[in-house]
Amino acid sequence: MQENPAGAAAGHEGQPGGETPPGGGTPPGRETPPGGETPPGGETPPGRETPPGGETPPGWGTQPGWETPWPESPAAGTGRQERADLEVAFAAGLRRTGALMQLMGTAAADKIGINATDLNCLNILSFSGHMTAGELARATGLTTASITGVVDRLEEAGFVSRERDPNDRRRVVVQINLERAMKDVAKIFAPMLGSWREMAARYSDDELRLIVDFYARMEQVFREHLVRLRGGPEATEP
Repeated sequence: MQENPAGAAAGHEGQPGGETPPGGGTPPGRETPPGGETPPGGETPPGRETPPGGETPPGWGTQPGWETPWPESPAAGTGRQERADLEVAFAAGLRRTGALMQLMGTAAADKIGINATDLNCLNILSFSGHMTAGELARATGLTTASITGVVDRLEEAGFVSRERDPNDRRRVVVQINLERAMKDVAKIFAPMLGSWREMAARYSDDELRLIVDFYARMEQVFREHLVRLRGGPEATEP
């Protein structure tokens, strides 16, 4: 469940250490952009700038791994090269962020002492504090049997407990243990949350509203495609 095809593709761009392949060809992913033109004024196209510090992450390259993020850029052939470059940078940014989020989740789970799937379920559970196993299964796209195993492990580790719904004794609710979560999980993510706050402070209220709206729309896109890939009922909101 931890593999990310897009992230894997991004992680194999170029040659290790930047060596030139036998025969002197250009390493894959570093070819001259289609048409070979340099944008007016010699500016670097969006998404291909040198990262802060002047270093390129190992194996990530400075260009997207695929020529375009979709079969054909909507701006291709229209003469709007800047728009086409922005669309490529947009998709590449999503791919890189998605890969890094998965890597961050795996690294955090290792620190906490649980697996990445269980940590993701605990994160989803934290939005409401309690859910039934069925609700958690629908929210994650996992089978009920898989969720039973997740809850068993989280309960054994002390992160959740099973409790009877006071309004319906036939209903069992998975309740998060906030004290344990704050002690062992929150401290792992606190430095990153601080960095997010610092980054948010750079934007105006209107700019943040636009970013929040973007994430809400992207969340819906992910939900739709999670349903498509899982072939199950619509994922519920955590």
